[in-house]
Amino acid sequence: MNPLRRCSGQTLTTDDSESGLAGQGGVVIIGAGMGGLCAAVLLAARGVSVTVVERMGAPGGKLRTVAVGNVPIDAGPTVFTHRPVFERIFADAGTRLDDHLTLVKSTRLARHAWQDGSSLDLWADHARSRDAVAQFAGPREAEGWTRFQHEAGRIWNALETRFMESPAMGPLGLTLKYAPFHLHEMFAINPFATLWNTLGGYFRDPRLHQLYGRYATYTGADPFQATATLMLVAHLEARGVWLVDGGMHEVARQLALLAERLGAKFHYNAHVAEIVVRSGRAAGVKLASGEEIAGDDVLCNGDISAIADGRFGPAASGAVTGVKPHERSLSALVTMMTAHTSGFELDRHNVFFSNDYAAEFRDIFGAHRLPTEPSIYICAQDRGIASPPAGPERLQLIVNAPPNGDGTPPTPEEMAQCQTATLAVLARCGLTLKPTAMVPVGPAMFEALFPSSGGALYGRASHGWQASFRRPGSKTKLPGLWVASGSAHPGAGVPMAALSGRLASAAILQARALIKTFHPAATVGGMSTPKATAGSTG
Repeated sequence: MNPLRRCSGQTLTTDDSESGLAGQGGVVIIGAGMGGLCAAVLLAARGVSVTVVERMGAPGGKLRTVAVGNVPIDAGPTVFTHRPVFERIFADAGTRLDDHLTLVKSTRLARHAWQDGSSLDLWADHARSRDAVAQFAGPREAEGWTRFQHEAGRIWNALETRFMESPAMGPLGLTLKYAPFHLHEMFAINPFATLWNTLGGYFRDPRLHQLYGRYATYTGADPFQATATLMLVAHLEARGVWLVDGGMHEVARQLALLAERLGAKFHYNAHVAEIVVRSGRAAGVKLASGEEIAGDDVLCNGDISAIADGRFGPAASGAVTGVKPHERSLSALVTMMTAHTSGFELDRHNVFFSNDYAAEFRDIFGAHRLPTEPSIYICAQDRGIASPPAGPERLQLIVNAPPNGDGTPPTPEEMAQCQTATLAVLARCGLTLKPTAMVPVGPAMFEALFPSSGGALYGRASHGWQASFRRPGSKTKLPGLWVASGSAHPGAGVPMAALSGRLASAAILQARALIKTFHPAATVGGMSTPKATAGSTG
């Protein structure tokens, strides 16, 4: 593979002359988030010249760290699930996941606490979790829990290969995946009911109803509006949660290192001002510095609304349809802190619930304000692998927030009030925090980090049965421009963003194979004709 070489003026170009895709230029990837990194690895492993342009100073996108004092704390996603997705990506690059990351399977999935003093631990061992539910809420609730887990697993199995691991499709396309003998499976994924109402058929205990309603927020949705299909999130977590030695940012760092070893080039602190369009096709990117990087394909690993809003220039803005403000998923008030803890014994993953879940989401999606009494997720980052330190420990606190970072976001005073309410809820659940340093990040900062998102962290909210079909697939309306992110198909979350990168890389490779098959190089003095070569299928 040839390295990047400078051409005339300020333009950089790439060359695939040794890749088996001779005559085709390279791929420029905008953004080094999870989708972009996975695509970079998979494309580079196939011999494609890859250039990744990232406006931050390090890879990861939302998988980033923030320094609190002199202590780095994971400031993005904290839960590593769906390990097979990552094992396949590393295997396709000719290596093993375990050679790059140290993963420790967590025996305890999470600790959950309520303000009445009750608490429930869920475990990786199915029988242990069932026994814990029975002790917590009685045998009838344990029976409902067993039925729920079975149904969540059935929905996951019905959609994993047909939808999540397949290119984006509409309702008809999905129907054809089940026809003619498995249509009952499609309708049984329960897309027309809400998650909250459906949970009532499994749980009478309001605490369990609340706990499993919370899984909608893993995709940025309101459990009172989200489709019941999101039951599958509980199954994904029950399949296993791993702790990453070095933190979740280490996943991004190792993917970037692997891509570089495979020949990909990374440009950090480089802002893309425009997607260059020539002859009706994406032809590279122009940086804010005026420098151009040419490529035969451009993959955008950012929020799709950034394209639609013209942040990459007007020529590309019609390539995708953006997410309207009322369609956005949750934002968050995320506080990274070092703190002394006492009382409630934290594990790596912990959830503390409000007394009125419906009011919490009315505040967020109805009144567009921070919740008066929030539920709180805490990632205790020094717990789970090693013993916690004797002094302050690293914590990330997440409170759900409205996605209004580009409108009327919470004021500093409102954020401070929410943090006060947060500490009060934790205290009523038995946990006392005494912060020594903290860095809060709200919707306005998330909008600044991820433009045109409004601070929404999961793209389009999964409200209603059509929401998943409205996420764009890898291919856009502009030839040569592709997308991969948590705002695209198959959805939000680290493993889904990784799958998005896999799907995009496959789509690019497939398109290039078709071009090579049907458009052989022109001969001197003649014209190429669109005939298939030996062995082609169409």
